[in-house]
Amino acid sequence: MTLRRMLPIAAMLLVVVMGSCEKAQDTLTPVDNSSIEKSREHNNPGSSTLKAVDLGMAGNFVILSKSGITNVYKSTITGDIGASPITGAAILVTCAEVAGSIYSVNAAGPLPCRITNASRLTTAVGSMQTAYTDAAGRSNPTFLNLGAGNIGGKTLTPGLYKFTTAVNIPTNITISGSPTDIWIFQVAGTLNMSSAVRITLAGGAQAKNIFWQVAGAVTLGTTSHFEGTILGKTGINLLTGASINGRLLAQTAVALQKSTVTRP
Repeated sequence: MTLRRMLPIAAMLLVVVMGSCEKAQDTLTPVDNSSIEKSREHNNPGSSTLKAVDLGMAGNFVILSKSGITNVYKSTITGDIGASPITGAAILVTCAEVAGSIYSVNAAGPLPCRITNASRLTTAVGSMQTAYTDAAGRSNPTFLNLGAGNIGGKTLTPGLYKFTTAVNIPTNITISGSPTDIWIFQVAGTLNMSSAVRITLAGGAQAKNIFWQVAGAVTLGTTSHFEGTILGKTGINLLTGASINGRLLAQTAVALQKSTVTRP
């Protein structure tokens, strides 16, 4: 067959192929992007599916300790405090510093405001330990080792944050979200906040919905301000003038130095 005869045939074949391609493209089903976004939201631990940590009876206390509460006068505490199983003699705050009740396992403790109720304290300490285990056991973190443990200057959105080492807060941070959002921080090491550093809440975020589960010691620097409930496996230390809008729930001791502690 000569080249002159092949050219018209090739042209006809090209037209047929292009027409079939256009027809196939016309029959493609568009992707439903909305369904993808809904799936992402459903599987995101930082969404509304993240549930708060149940504090049980421990939630009735602003400070709860297993081995005592030391204090440099004068601290200001709003809410009930208590220590167990150690005796009330290890609660070294005065009645004038507490706008609430001081619970002791025995007749020792600050007078005249001390209330002896070993059963209530035993239940509360059990709830505290259960809450710690719950928070530590949450899986599928939204953020893993954010900032390599240095979260200074960051704005923290709702979700589950897991840190396999220490966490340091050298500069101010913001916790931003709605009044129903939840934040859980799992810290395998220590938690240290520098002096004069602040946590600020934004967008309606509430301290009662923020939980810090910390295996190591917690230290809040001089005149710093913290937000949320601290579930501490080791000691919780507030240096001179430090304040917290939240709870100090420690499986060892709590140390205050002219501190302000307010139940959220």
